[in-house]
Amino acid sequence: MSATEPSKPTPPVPAPPAVPMPRKVPSPAALAPKAPAAAPAASSAASAAEWGRVSEDGTVEVREGETWRVVGQYPDGTPDEALAYFVRKYDDIAFKVSALEQRQQSGGASASDLAKQAAHLIDEATDAAAVGDLAALRRRLDALTSSLSEATEQEAQQAKELVDQAIAERTALVERAEAIAARDLTKVQWKQITAELNELFEAWQAQQQNGPRLSKGVSQQLWKRFRDARAIVDKQRRAFYSELDDAHKTARDAKSRLVERAEALAPRGTDGIPAYRSLLDEWKAAGRAGRKADDALWARFKAAGDALYAARAEQAAAEEAESGPKIEAREALLEEAKAVADESNIKRARALLTRIQQQWDETGRIFPREKERALDDRLRVIEQALKAREDVDWKKNNPETKARANDMSSQLLDAIEKLEAELAAAEKAGDAKAAKAAAEALEARRAWLSALGG
Repeated sequence: MSATEPSKPTPPVPAPPAVPMPRKVPSPAALAPKAPAAAPAASSAASAAEWGRVSEDGTVEVREGETWRVVGQYPDGTPDEALAYFVRKYDDIAFKVSALEQRQQSGGASASDLAKQAAHLIDEATDAAAVGDLAALRRRLDALTSSLSEATEQEAQQAKELVDQAIAERTALVERAEAIAARDLTKVQWKQITAELNELFEAWQAQQQNGPRLSKGVSQQLWKRFRDARAIVDKQRRAFYSELDDAHKTARDAKSRLVERAEALAPRGTDGIPAYRSLLDEWKAAGRAGRKADDALWARFKAAGDALYAARAEQAAAEEAESGPKIEAREALLEEAKAVADESNIKRARALLTRIQQQWDETGRIFPREKERALDDRLRVIEQALKAREDVDWKKNNPETKARANDMSSQLLDAIEKLEAELAAAEKAGDAKAAKAAAEALEARRAWLSALGG
């Protein structure tokens, strides 16, 4: 029937099926969905004849087992067109069943979702307004539901394990946050603590976004603990930085006054350096004023000190220039002082050194001081060498020492005379042993006497 032919009156739908009356379409083939690769054979004319029939008034029935069930009417077309329409309804359901089977076989889809779709298709295939082997579709769906049942249980178990794991991981985050809050927060590095808490919070958000959904009660309980721990740390951090701001303000005010005092020393030049050093000690004791304020104030404070030290540097340069002739004079005195070591007469050596020392002092101070110390050290070596010679001479010419030496010499001379007599007697008697002992003792006494200068 074409679209230009007049429509016939549509008879009422039979009472048993609650199916809407189909309307005549211009081309039944255009409305038919593309059958899947595993589409049932009921789409053929033979299958349609096997599972469906059309009465003279256009009522269409489907065979289910040994009984026939009315599925609807198609009064405006031929019997073949009527069967084809309801076969396409069957093919639609069969296509959905095949697609569901393929999804189950390919994996990746949730078994519980597939089971819900299978249950929906079972309802759709039951008393469906379609012509085909509906019982076979229901058996396929029952088999699919049975196989999905075990997978659904496994999925539920895996989901429970994932939830338990997520609860454990989130609980660990809460406990770490609570451990941070339980520390003595007056002695922590706030930069480090803040970084730790931010890391925990990011991990919490990642678990919320990517992890399994927790029950509302558990999720709220864990979040409350985490939030309370963060609140404790945040409160302490705000208090710390508030106190730090007050301390910075106090230090900033104190250092500002020190800068003004340091800058006021500029007219004093070198004489202001001791006062500047005292201000520097106060600066170190003033505490931190914050990096930015400290840097700015220190730049001014240092500039004031640099001005004083620059004045001292100019003075030192002038003094060093004036010290040139003095250095040459002392170098000449050092050359002259070398004769002190060569003078054998200690009294004359002392007189020469005393004259050099007097001329040394008369040259005046030398700058830089390091140069003066180096020259003084060279003269001191000559002085110490002469003093050592004087000490030896004193010990040697000390009257008491001489008296003791003379007494010792007398004793040694007596002993030597006695040993010479013993040696002569032993040799005369031919006593070699006694002669050897006397000779050794005699040699020792003579050595002692020589050491005493006898």
